[in-house]
Amino acid sequence: MQPQRRRFKQNKPLRDRLIEEAASCRAQAGLLLPGPVREALLTKARQADTAAHIDEWLSSPELQPPT
Repeated sequence: MQPQRRRFKQNKPLRDRLIEEAASCRAQAGLLLPGPVREALLTKARQADTAAHIDEWLSSPELQPPT
C-alpha cells in the first residue's frame, strides 16, 4: 500500500505567493551585510519574480496554443 499524498488547498494564487516570497527575501537581504547569504536571498527573490512573470504570461488570455 502506497502512502497517501498530503494535499494542501492554496488560498492565494501562485503569482501572489511568488510576489510575497520575493518581497520577503528582499526584506531579509536588506538586513544583512554583503556576503553569500545576502546574495542567495537576492537570487531567490529574482527567481521568484521571474516565476511570477512566467505564471502571468502563461495565464494570460492572449496566449495562443501552438498550431
